[in-house]
Amino acid sequence: MRVSDDRYTRERERLDLALRFIRHEARTFTIRQWTGLSDDRIRKLYRTYVLETDAQQVHRHRGKSPRQAAFFFKNPELNFQAAQLASLFVVYGLLCGSDGGVKSRYRVGSLESGTLLCQVYESYLELHAPVSISFEHAWFLLLALSRHDELSVAPCSVCGGVRLRDLLSTRRFDCSNCASAAAAAREFSEGAAPC
Repeated sequence: MRVSDDRYTRERERLDLALRFIRHEARTFTIRQWTGLSDDRIRKLYRTYVLETDAQQVHRHRGKSPRQAAFFFKNPELNFQAAQLASLFVVYGLLCGSDGGVKSRYRVGSLESGTLLCQVYESYLELHAPVSISFEHAWFLLLALSRHDELSVAPCSVCGGVRLRDLLSTRRFDCSNCASAAAAAREFSEGAAPC
């Protein structure tokens, strides 16, 4: 029996995906959702393949996964990074654009979708240093955008770029870059003394 036999391929893909999730510091519950592995198996994977080599860089988080959409609106930089992450979800095919926002194209428990989620997050990591959005927050952003009950994406009214939209807010915002530029222009005009 060879490890490369077809019947073992799917199991190896599940283990490889679980290791990727562990290296992105995903919680055990999230890894179990996407791979179907038991909690005990996930812990053993961590101890065997990560604890000895990457223990300094990879931390295990406990408790519930993040579930507050307000996190993405804490500051303009965080909002900008969340909008970029939402764009990456569309580019990689986890979400697809429609007239009413975005629709889900991923399936929790699908190894292909889980792999795409890791690829999106790894692309995000290449774009930003230091990162402001953890893997768990990225997963929550994907979930919230697909549910379309708290968050959505919309074009900026000024530049036409992608912006994250809080569906529970009554105020209309531009993207974080245009909002920052408008605030700076207001400060400059208020501070300018007449001649």
